[in-house]
Amino acid sequence: MRSGRFDPFNTRVDPDAALRHLKAATDGADDGELFLERRRSEVLGFDDGRLRTASFDAAEGFGLRAVRGETSGYAHSTDISETAIRRAAETARLAVGAGGGTLDAAPPRTNRRLYGDDDPLDEAGFAAKVATLRDIDAFARDLDPRVVQVSATLAAALQEVVILRPGGDMVTDTRPMTRLSLSVIVEENGRRETGTSGGGGRQPLGLVTDQSHWQSAVREALRIAAVNLEAEPAPAGVMDVVLGPGWPGILLHEAVGHGLEGDFNRKKSSAFAGLLGQQVAARGVTVVDDGTIPNRRGSITVDDEGTPSGRTVLIEDGVLVGYMQDRQNARLMGVAPTGNGRRESFAHPPMPRMTNTIMLAGSEDPAAILAGLDDGIYAVGFGGGQVDITNGKFVFSCTEAYRVKNGRVGAPVKGATLIGDGPTAMRHIQAIGTDMALDPGIGNCGKAGQWVPVGVGQPTLRIGRLTVGGSAA
Repeated sequence: MRSGRFDPFNTRVDPDAALRHLKAATDGADDGELFLERRRSEVLGFDDGRLRTASFDAAEGFGLRAVRGETSGYAHSTDISETAIRRAAETARLAVGAGGGTLDAAPPRTNRRLYGDDDPLDEAGFAAKVATLRDIDAFARDLDPRVVQVSATLAAALQEVVILRPGGDMVTDTRPMTRLSLSVIVEENGRRETGTSGGGGRQPLGLVTDQSHWQSAVREALRIAAVNLEAEPAPAGVMDVVLGPGWPGILLHEAVGHGLEGDFNRKKSSAFAGLLGQQVAARGVTVVDDGTIPNRRGSITVDDEGTPSGRTVLIEDGVLVGYMQDRQNARLMGVAPTGNGRRESFAHPPMPRMTNTIMLAGSEDPAAILAGLDDGIYAVGFGGGQVDITNGKFVFSCTEAYRVKNGRVGAPVKGATLIGDGPTAMRHIQAIGTDMALDPGIGNCGKAGQWVPVGVGQPTLRIGRLTVGGSAA
């Protein structure tokens, strides 16, 4: 079921008045919009056998923007009223100055639906959600007597947006999101290790609270924790690395994806600036940003400027062929928007952001790729990382990795970090598997203080000569 529909022009402000103020703000501008939003979210955290946190948050407001050239004027408020919109329009108008711009045409319309609009917060009662978390805790402890702590978090949210453009065009979107996150700590002979699992997407809450789903997630978290109990100190040095499919695509997202966003390239602050049409990766490497995959965490029917999401080819057979664009940077670069104008909330202006960033499958058998690794690391899971957008240099920590010698997977290793730079790593890809997989739905991306949900994906990859940081002598 759904809560009452978010319809601010029926209950809060006269649409003709809102449009009049928006037109006044954007007279002589290149672009602009009025973005209205209502968001509701609930998070339940179960830890050490009891419910530790239970929060519910509701927020609504608007942001009004006027754009002229490289300058944007933006004002926002939690008060959805004609008075607040008029004041915001007067503030945003300052960026337009004397005007002289030609207002861009509105984005094309779409009736495509990538996800449902039912409210996941209303699917189950509070007691039922707590009972699920309690069952998860008990199941994990029954599975393995070494379990000393179980943490489980259940989150659900619904975002509703209305976008009004100066020409009178109006776009709406209702965006659900659910996620289950698990962490298990096991202890043996005085040693403690952690395993994590979970996932979700723009899908009903019942899909992540289904018993078969959460039991599988618990088993995966326990498997990782048990592997880490056996882990040896990671070696250090320059060596070849095989990355597993799915979530390891987060390295691609950070080390390459941000560098392919339009604003960084327009400002020439990206390592990929000015390289369109040039070979930037090994042959066979094709990278796309695809916001049109149904129900995925990073998918959006329309972006936060009203542009329908798309499937944008960024690198094709190793050649750089495109960037991710919002409307402002696309206009300034003389290209079309790609549906990548995203914002964290009404309190933030949009900017080019990734959706689901994926390296497509290759033609090689994953087992053969691993068998071809003479001396290196097989990295299956990743934790945190740091990236410098200007040169693509990255440092990523592995949460699950194995030592490989002569093509044979050996002991798990602990404390491994992968160090390199995105452009070099892309050129040193030696083999691409047939097993492209998407992550389970756990990604968030930060940029300029804004966070948005994203997805990643890739097949098994072998990359030559990455620096591995470790603690082994």
